[in-house]
Amino acid sequence: MSDRPPYVDRRSVVAAVAAAAAGVMAAALPAREAAAENQPHMRAALQALQNARNQLQQATADKGGHRVNALSHVNAAIAEVQKGIAFDNRR
Repeated sequence: MSDRPPYVDRRSVVAAVAAAAAGVMAAALPAREAAAENQPHMRAALQALQNARNQLQQATADKGGHRVNALSHVNAAIAEVQKGIAFDNRR
């Protein structure tokens, strides 16, 4: 028997250390923060509101002031969604 330790491929060691480090980092990062970056529902809502604004802007003006009011509310909703996305991304 030899007193030498068995041969270990350096790439295997590096890969194992990298995998362990990635696992530790993933466990340390709360799921909420990872999800906060994409915010697919908030972004979908923002897109829908922007599409609604575009449609309201293209509609004829003879709606008894309701189109203008709706446009105002949609613009306010867009601003609120943008603030919500920004708030969640800062946390």
